[in-house]
Amino acid sequence: MSRRWIQNPNRCADEYLDGIEDFIQFARRHNPSATRIRCPCRRCNNTLWETIENVGFHLVRNGMIETFSIWNLHGEQLDHASSSNATGVDNVEPIVDRNDEVMDIIQDAFPFASTNINQEGEDDVPTPIDSAKFEQYETLLKNANQDLYPGCESFSVLTAIVELMHGKIKYRMSNLCFDYFLGVFKRMLLTDNCLPKDHKHAQKVLNGLGLGYEKIHACKNNYMLFYKEHETLDTCPICNESRFKMTS
Repeated sequence: MSRRWIQNPNRCADEYLDGIEDFIQFARRHNPSATRIRCPCRRCNNTLWETIENVGFHLVRNGMIETFSIWNLHGEQLDHASSSNATGVDNVEPIVDRNDEVMDIIQDAFPFASTNINQEGEDDVPTPIDSAKFEQYETLLKNANQDLYPGCESFSVLTAIVELMHGKIKYRMSNLCFDYFLGVFKRMLLTDNCLPKDHKHAQKVLNGLGLGYEKIHACKNNYMLFYKEHETLDTCPICNESRFKMTS
């Protein structure tokens, strides 16, 4: 069966649902005694283990990783050429420079910062800049260049916050829980560290990056999201459950 369904954005389409069923059957055949397998949904990213039934729910709700077309983590054998190229790659975390990533995000959020830099040999006219936006940009740049604590080479204030907030979202940590651990980390570090004291102050630092969030309703049985073309529906088209809780 073709695996083009993985790129299908409509997770209610027959092609996509049949593809999920094909993957589940494949996982059962190649892992007959396993109670849990790696979940290849976009949220778990093959790093978390779930029951096969929950993996099916996750794939409907979150979608499969678009590049996961070879199911080698679930028993599929690679040919010799592919396996020689992929040796040691699957379980190795890629080395990523968080400082470079954050600087890229800042440049994306404030494109005027790069467009106003004249390239050699060009007579560019500076783009007018909103003073509030520029002040926001300077604040983020300062946090991106400021060490988390004196002598810290691994994290700037901004990269530390981005990393912690990423973990909060990935593992569905409540604000109260996040505040507790943030306070613990702050006490563990040197006394003159610049780590925010709670979620509220961390969020203020990130506001300029446009890293907000949107609440999206989900089917109570995890079959779909009421999103995009399904945004106006009142019932799930797969299980017919109501989108809303009934009240008196």
